[in-house]
Amino acid sequence: MKKSHPIRRTMLAAAATVSGIVLLLSLKPAGDPAAASAQDGAAPQRTAAGQESPQGGSAQQTGTRTVTGDVVKTEYGPVQVRLSLSDGRIVKADAVQAPQGGTSDQKTALAVPRLNKAAVAAQSADIDAVSGATYTSGGYKKSLQSALDKAKATGGGSGSAGASGTSASPKAPAAKAPAAQTRVITGDVARTEYGPVQVRLVLAGTKITKAETVQAPSGGRSTQVTADAVPKLNQEAVAAGSADIDAVSGATYTSGGYKKSLQSALDKAGG
Repeated sequence: MKKSHPIRRTMLAAAATVSGIVLLLSLKPAGDPAAASAQDGAAPQRTAAGQESPQGGSAQQTGTRTVTGDVVKTEYGPVQVRLSLSDGRIVKADAVQAPQGGTSDQKTALAVPRLNKAAVAAQSADIDAVSGATYTSGGYKKSLQSALDKAKATGGGSGSAGASGTSASPKAPAAKAPAAQTRVITGDVARTEYGPVQVRLVLAGTKITKAETVQAPSGGRSTQVTADAVPKLNQEAVAAGSADIDAVSGATYTSGGYKKSLQSALDKAGG
């Protein structure tokens, strides 16, 4: 036992050394701090500010407003026009009042829809009268013009601030169309039972701007009939822009001759 004692001590010492090394290794951090830091530092996320924001909000809308024109008295009743405007443009036209009763109901039902449509198309009161509804057409145009004047006086919607508060871009002035050439055309003489009838027209391009009678029946009762019928026929010709006009009651022959001479003038004008 004494001989083996030194060896035994040597073995015990070696075992103790190995145990110490194992203990030290077990106390060492499991990972390298630098490596752990690299593993924990994943690629940075994009912030909300860095991400592309979605487009939002609806398109800017233009306000629509309603303007009512003055009441215009006509021989057959009052006429009044109401407009709906968007950014200064007529988007809708309505007749708030129009002649009623008797034949006026039929004429109003025929004329008003056409006048409403013409107002939207023309964007002004420069519209043609509806044949057979001269007085209603005239009253409509006057009330329409007054509505447009009111809209213009209050800004008309043009250049007003939009929903976001920014002003609309100024519109470039529209180029003026060249003035239509004015011509004077005289129709053929139409013979009637009471005398000759002849019509003379003033045209701007192909549009009748004035009609007048160069000849008409005269003498006796014809003078009175002519004085009553001719102004109405002239007005009808300008309003209709054609020879499709109504005869004046009590002046059938004069009206027939007028229409024939009027048509011949239009044929000469190429209209």
